[in-house]
Amino acid sequence: MTLDRRVVAATPLLILACSLIGDAAGTALPSPPPPSLTPSAASATPIVRTPFVPLAPTTTPVPPAATADSAAWPPPFTFGGAPTPPVAIPPPAAPLTFPEDTLNVLLLGSDRRSGIGFRTDTIVIVSIQPSVGLVALVSVPRDLYVFLPGYTVSRINTAWIYGETLGVPGGGPQLLFDTVRYNLGVPIHRYVLVEMEGFRQIVDLLGGIDVRVACDYTDWRLRQPDLPQQLVSSWALYTVPRGVVHMDGDFALWYARSRARSSDFDRARRQQEVLRALYRAGLRPEVLTRLPELYRTAQTSLRTTASLEDALALTPFATRLEPPRIRSRFIGRDQVQTFRVPVTNAYVLLPRADAVRALLMEAFAPPPEAESAPVRVDVVAGSRRDMAELAQERLLYAGFDAVIVEGPPSPDGATHLLDDGTAPPEVRARLEAVLGLSPEPMAARADGAPFRLLVGEGFDPCFDSTHLP
Repeated sequence: MTLDRRVVAATPLLILACSLIGDAAGTALPSPPPPSLTPSAASATPIVRTPFVPLAPTTTPVPPAATADSAAWPPPFTFGGAPTPPVAIPPPAAPLTFPEDTLNVLLLGSDRRSGIGFRTDTIVIVSIQPSVGLVALVSVPRDLYVFLPGYTVSRINTAWIYGETLGVPGGGPQLLFDTVRYNLGVPIHRYVLVEMEGFRQIVDLLGGIDVRVACDYTDWRLRQPDLPQQLVSSWALYTVPRGVVHMDGDFALWYARSRARSSDFDRARRQQEVLRALYRAGLRPEVLTRLPELYRTAQTSLRTTASLEDALALTPFATRLEPPRIRSRFIGRDQVQTFRVPVTNAYVLLPRADAVRALLMEAFAPPPEAESAPVRVDVVAGSRRDMAELAQERLLYAGFDAVIVEGPPSPDGATHLLDDGTAPPEVRARLEAVLGLSPEPMAARADGAPFRLLVGEGFDPCFDSTHLP
């Protein structure tokens, strides 16, 4: 793969990742305090903030405030008055350890319809670790009920707007950075934010994207994009079947945003399906011809602290990045517990600190053997290439090097995992668990990859990417 194609692939990935816009449903924000209750800059407790450190040189200095000491953070209500929170304010999370050359980026999507106020209803932490060849994407639920340093406990998706309205130094981006670092222990160096129209334009400029839809999905969708949303007659139930589904900008936006008949957890899963589709779209040679147009659209459709120098510094890494080294992780039901705010009856998610910590440590950890290649699995296209691609995606999520190869279909129509006998038995057992297959005697192979998967007609591609074995 040429350097140019890798650079092009990275460009739309960054743009689309932060374009997965959430909806505006949720409890109204508490009113900001009157000016008399807002401390002046001179009286506010000083705080050492995570700097927007440059990517080059590759060493990222540890900021002085990267500590679990509560004294390093401004106390509650420093930046404004609010009711006493209904839950105890948690202590700051201990800082997670990252390789020195790591760049952590917040990919954000807003719920803005009009005006200046909005919530960041999509939050994805992307940790780019060139020295170990890893990119980790962690979806953070918008209803995570956390401490906004210097203010109070609130949904994480409100940090931006409070940072803007309460006069927090650095505004919305800085308060969101600090909120992520305080509650999750993850230092953030950059952010990128895009809104709905920019998302549509980017996907359409790419000629659409092929999304690998693992599970059938049904939800309400506008019969036509320009119909009035307030009319019931404008809507109809629409089902996206499992398979490789081509989506234009409007289709992909709906698929990534809708949740009337599902949940924020399921929406996060679909958003990462779209992210991975965008990465593949960026590898297409014809995208090169649209690069100038894509760049112009991006300039008018996003807000970011990332620079051209950041992108150029990452190009050597982009040439080496392989699909098995793109991790998708989710703060999901196993890491939170539901809670109703007593006064407002709002539904929020309380983080289970130990479970969140364990998930983040696994997500951001370097591969066990950074210098070794992932276990390869040849996935035979057979007569159902779409099912083979869904099986491939399932294996990539689990960190296997799954490659589509040509070959005859399964002779009996069933799905079989063939093994040449060189891999440890526990690797085969994990493959069977990841694919949802029952153990069967090994079928020896004389050459090729350690494993060969024959995808049968009855293969079920639906899997929960948040609970991979």
